[in-house]
Amino acid sequence: MHIQVHNLTLNVIDADIRKLFAPFGIVDSAEVIKDKLNGRSKGHALIDMPVEAQARQAIIVLDQSMVDGKKITVREVAYYPER
Repeated sequence: MHIQVHNLTLNVIDADIRKLFAPFGIVDSAEVIKDKLNGRSKGHALIDMPVEAQARQAIIVLDQSMVDGKKITVREVAYYPER
C-alpha cells in the first residue's frame, strides 16, 4: 500500500520516515520528496508498505501524531505514479 505523509519539517530525512513506520511492519521504501531545483524537502514523504493490514495500522496510529514538533497527516495514496 502506498502512503503519503504531509506537514513534515524540513529536517526530516528518509531514515527518519523509515524508523517511524518500521514498528508497524515491512517498509519497502520511504522517501522524503525533494524540490528538483534546490534539493530541499517539500515537507511530505511517500512510503510503500506491502502488507495492507500493517499499512492501515500505521495510518491509524500515526495520523495526527507529532513528528519533530509538527502534527503530521498520514493518508493512503489514491494515485501513485510509477517512476
